[in-house]
Amino acid sequence: MPVVRSVRKRLIVRYTLIALAGVGALTAVVFGVREKPAQYSPGEVVEGITSELDRGLPPGFAPAVRFVDVAAEAGLRFTHFPGARTTQLPEDMGSGAAWGDYNNDGYPDLFVANIAGPLTAAPGELTESNRLYRNNGDGTFTDVTAAAGVGYQGIGMAAAWADYDHDGHLDLVVTAYRRLLLYRNRGDGTFEEVSHRAGMAGFERFWAGASWGDYDRDGDLDLYVCAYVDYRFDPRAAGRTSRQFASDVPYTLNPSSYPPEPNALFRNNGDGSFTEVAEAAGVANPTGRSLSAAWCDFDRDGWLDLYVANDVSDNALFRNLGGGRFEDVSHPTNAADYRGAMGLAVGDYDADGDPDIFVTHWLAQENALFWNQLHAGGAAANGHAQLRFMDIADMLGLGQIALSAIGWGTSFFDYDNDGRLDLFVVNGSTMQDVNDPRKLVPMKNFLMWQRNERDGFFDVAAAAGPALLQAHVGRGAAFADYDRDGDIDIVVINFGEPPMLLRNEGGNRRNWIRVRARGAQSNRDGIGAVVEVTAVGRTQTQWIGSQPSYLSQNPSDAHFGLGEVSRIDRIRVVFPLGAVRELNGIAVNQEVVVTE
Repeated sequence: MPVVRSVRKRLIVRYTLIALAGVGALTAVVFGVREKPAQYSPGEVVEGITSELDRGLPPGFAPAVRFVDVAAEAGLRFTHFPGARTTQLPEDMGSGAAWGDYNNDGYPDLFVANIAGPLTAAPGELTESNRLYRNNGDGTFTDVTAAAGVGYQGIGMAAAWADYDHDGHLDLVVTAYRRLLLYRNRGDGTFEEVSHRAGMAGFERFWAGASWGDYDRDGDLDLYVCAYVDYRFDPRAAGRTSRQFASDVPYTLNPSSYPPEPNALFRNNGDGSFTEVAEAAGVANPTGRSLSAAWCDFDRDGWLDLYVANDVSDNALFRNLGGGRFEDVSHPTNAADYRGAMGLAVGDYDADGDPDIFVTHWLAQENALFWNQLHAGGAAANGHAQLRFMDIADMLGLGQIALSAIGWGTSFFDYDNDGRLDLFVVNGSTMQDVNDPRKLVPMKNFLMWQRNERDGFFDVAAAAGPALLQAHVGRGAAFADYDRDGDIDIVVINFGEPPMLLRNEGGNRRNWIRVRARGAQSNRDGIGAVVEVTAVGRTQTQWIGSQPSYLSQNPSDAHFGLGEVSRIDRIRVVFPLGAVRELNGIAVNQEVVVTE
């Protein structure tokens, strides 16, 4: 647990002024002033500002893990958005990826949402599509998009796997600009698009992140889908500018130019159909420009709560009251943070038993780490635990480093298996290249290694191999041990480029355990289950399905690093409907399936 002290009040104006001092040259060049200063590249050190914030590598840090980009040799060969940008918001926001074992062979397969071409392109002009890659189990993938029937062409945004109909096979939801697609897995390697039959057709919004969770505890997985803004193409808006925080940006790239759209909550009826109930449940969030959402039991009362990351609007935290209703506790819990939120990760970084929240932001706003003070608070008058959050990103090295970056995909994960959660952050600008406005400005990603819960995190990307030294226009990211060698790998979707498949080399030098929660009365995927691993008097906790990254999804299992621990004292799984299973005296370096 960190030392609790005052954290300076976060005002967007202050962040903007700080950032403009460091990145003013870039802003001036991009948007035009009379005097042309020296050009600034995002991520470079600015004397007197960013140099004072540099933590550097921690003393004694010895890099033992490298990430190697093996996308091409593994068979992930496609280009994200092969067309020319037309300076429109839907084109620049995507896309993401989702890991899931759709054919039940024990290896996670990969679905990629893609932008097939410019927003105004005719169908015959589109050259790309969404992609499904089957994991061959030998480190390679086969593109099975056409055979599987999931090659939608459009402005693809997000994807998420779940067995919503309890037939033993992962189904798939895909979001896009003004389109929702639900694919039912037939179990023979093919999918049937059932959006109309399931009740998800006809909702024409600018859809973003999608997250599955059994919010009403009836055993069926429900679906929450974020909607961004009511964007409509208008040729008259081309060339106009507007204000985004303190900067002039093209009108058609500014989310503030457009009103927000309400989110959707699709309640699973248990018969293959869904009913949209967001407004009735109190989670429509009509004032939020939503991009990511996470289901997690933040107050540990047994009911899944909902956290929504909103761009240029307050983030939202909805507390599940049971009975199909939620209470908006965003402001009372200090979780309503008005910045430009994109990516979202949930994890117990300090191993105190409750879930913390990490949020990535736009330029000059820093990233946020909302420390959950549940176990530091005591009880409220109603008998519930007192739920409060505090942003401690600055205290732990996660805030100031991001002043000159724009963050997207992210996740808590223990990349070196030392028993402490680390973070990966995908960065990429929304600003156009001054030399070629068809392109966006690339940025380097962060690999934030956690030394401990008091000293915090250090960016060790420079010590993790050449692949992390490259700058890209990153967006989505998904995390999985795709080659089943005991360490977590990363797929990154880069705008206008092929993807990166960052294979972890060296993380498995330390011990680990992977836990899968297999539901019976609860949902089969174990989404919403709480997994605790105790060894040598220390307990680590993970919440299955709680990390949406940005437009992306990790597989429904829990990977724990164990350091030098050679035997686990106890694995405890609390299933979504309340059943508890415990296993004792478990050997390390294996996958354990715990059945409800």
